[in-house]
Order: sequence, then structure tokens, then C-alpha cells
Amino acid sequence: MPNKDKLAKKGVYFEKLINLCVEYPQALVVHVDHVGSLQMQNIRIALRGKAVLLMGKNSMIRKALSIGHERHPDAGLDKLRSIVVGNIGFMFAVGGTTLDDIREELAKHRFMSAAKAGQLALVDLSIPSGPTGMDPSQTSFFQALNIGTKIVKGQIELVSEYQILKIGEKVSLSQQVLLGKLSIKPFEYGMVVQQVYQDATVFSAAVLDIKPAELIAKFVSGISNIAAFSREIGVPTEAGIPHAFGNAFKNVAALVGDIDFAFKEVEEVKAFLADPEAFAAANPVASSGGGGGGGGGAAPAAAKAAAAPVEEEEEEDMDFDLFG
Repeated sequence: MPNKDKLAKKGVYFEKLINLCVEYPQALVVHVDHVGSLQMQNIRIALRGKAVLLMGKNSMIRKALSIGHERHPDAGLDKLRSIVVGNIGFMFAVGGTTLDDIREELAKHRFMSAAKAGQLALVDLSIPSGPTGMDPSQTSFFQALNIGTKIVKGQIELVSEYQILKIGEKVSLSQQVLLGKLSIKPFEYGMVVQQVYQDATVFSAAVLDIKPAELIAKFVSGISNIAAFSREIGVPTEAGIPHAFGNAFKNVAALVGDIDFAFKEVEEVKAFLADPEAFAAANPVASSGGGGGGGGGAAPAAAKAAAAPVEEEEEEDMDFDLFG
């Protein structure tokens, strides 16, 4: 009977995990190292109706995901199974809750903890120079760590700043005692979001930190590159069409500028070529920058170049009439 009960419980767990992955395909994969039961309970209460937290043994999780992958091969459960390492759990978003909302709530449930001998340091920590508030009888704690001290006004002062913890190094018993004497709690514990399961894919939680403005900027930059590349190799693309039409219009405007033909789009161009001085007077801002933008300086130069041949033709006609 006990074996049957265990198998039944496992079957219930497998079905629950598979159903959550299929029905709510948005989840955070959280690491829960050093998270206590009370902290876990507070998180469940805060996210009630917004998210479902499911924990379990890694062997059971892998088995459930294998069964689920056979049933739903398109759900991406095989990718989720490959990241089941360490003390992890799943936080499924329900009821229209976004993953960002869950992360914000998880950030509220973190607590500071004292350093314990034997654990790996999670942060770099330095003790600043100056008074420590400890009486001279406790200098032995500093001597054990070779920290330079002096006695000033009846209390211990550090001669210089001392780095007591380094990331990845084990905390010694002397460091634990000294940090306790100084009432320093260097470590902060809580659920850490490391992976995201969304729409049958698994990716790093760092992707959630990318803002919409950054995505739009990257997209616009990519479109610009595509347009430039397509124009260079002569292959028309949707991104390069506006540039192609713009260049075509410039060519048409240049062509009709010298002939007696016009249409609505080039009327302003022909009006400028006919009387550039009047155009400059009507648009002082556009014509004031002599060395500025290409449009303001190039158009008067073109007008002068067009006006010069007319004067030469009149002089030639005058000479012909005089000596005819």
C-alpha cells in the first residue's frame, strides 16, 4: 500500500506539472538556495491568484517533463528539462499576470543574513577605515585577520580600509565572528530568477531587462542596414523602397528642371529655379546657412550656374548683331 500511495502521489505531481506547462506557457525558473520556509510562505501568499509556485525533486521534475514532452512535443518541455539543475522551482504566471509583475513581487521578499563559516561569499565587502565601536579588549579578532588597528579614545579604529570578503571565497570562522561583532549582515537571500520559459522556448532572465526603447532602436538600426545593403547590391527590398523612390524623384526633378514640363510635385523646384532670390527671401531660415545643409547651399549654386549661360548667350547675340 505505501508503494501505491507513493506512485499515486507521483502521478498527481506529474500531471500537475505537465498541465501547468501546457496551460500556462509563461514561467520563471527560480533558484531557492537559502530561502527559508517562512519566506517561501510569504511569497506564496503575496502571489496568490497571480502565480503558481511549484517545487519538487529534480528527478521527479525531469521525469514529469519527459512524459510531458512525449504528449506535447511542441511545448518545449525538453528544453525546460535540460536546465533542471540545482535547487530550483517554477513560478507560473496565471490570471493575466506578467513575468515582470512576478519579478517585482519577488524583489520585495528578500532578507539580509549574516555570514556563516564555510559558505561561499556572494559579495565583495570591505570594512572602512575609522572607528569600529569596539573596546580595546577585542583586538584579537582583528589580529586573527591581520587587520591593522589602533586605539583612539577608548575604542578600536582601523588604520585603513580592509576587504574582508571576496566573491567566490569561503567565509572563515574569524570573518564570521568579526562581522557578527560589527553587526554586519552582508548577504541578501531570496528567490533568484535565472531562466524564463515562454512560448516553448527557454532563455536567460537577462532578456527581461531589455526595455522596449532598446528593442525599437535595434530594430530601426537593422532596417537601416538592410536598406543600405539592398541599395548597394541593387536588390529591391521593402526597406530600400523609400530610398529608391527618393532618388528617382531627384532624377525626375533634375530632368524636368531644364524642360518646359511640370507636374504638382516639382512645381516648387521649378519655382525656385525660376527665381531663387524670391525663394530665398520667402525662406530666410533655409537660405541663411551658406556652409550648412546640402539643400540650402546647393540650390543657389545651381541657380547661379543656370543663370550664367543665359548672360553669355545674350552677349554673343549682341556681338553678332553689332558686327552683322
